[in-house]
Amino acid sequence: MNSTNATSPTAPAITRINPSELHATPGYHHITVVETGRTAYLAGQCPLDADGNVVAPDDPEAQADQVAANALTALAAIGASPEQVVRSVIYVASDDRPVLAAVWNRLNASPLAGAFTTASTLLGVAQLGFPAQRVELDLTVALPPRD
Repeated sequence: MNSTNATSPTAPAITRINPSELHATPGYHHITVVETGRTAYLAGQCPLDADGNVVAPDDPEAQADQVAANALTALAAIGASPEQVVRSVIYVASDDRPVLAAVWNRLNASPLAGAFTTASTLLGVAQLGFPAQRVELDLTVALPPRD
């Protein structure tokens, strides 16, 4: 069994586990255990600019960049880092595996990459909420106890 821990004086105890009996993963962990009582649930982060416009219509990789930037802004607003993410769900409006893989790889090459070492799901879906939107990201974050 492979496991990692994320600990610091202000972070909750997070243990990520890959049981040896389960298949190898491309970087995420099958199980994430959080020893905390505070959790933040981020709304789906869309590829929208500050004015609410879809960025890079129909370009999943460029939209992944905007989604990552928006998620980092949301995490900063609650004083959290990507390493405190305990669950991610990535939605891509495509049934083409190379497109899904390209979005996964783009997010894992971004400053948000630490969020994807935890329990993660990548889904190809028929449609997302905005016209020409191809990517959306849902994050759950473990927060440290209040002082």
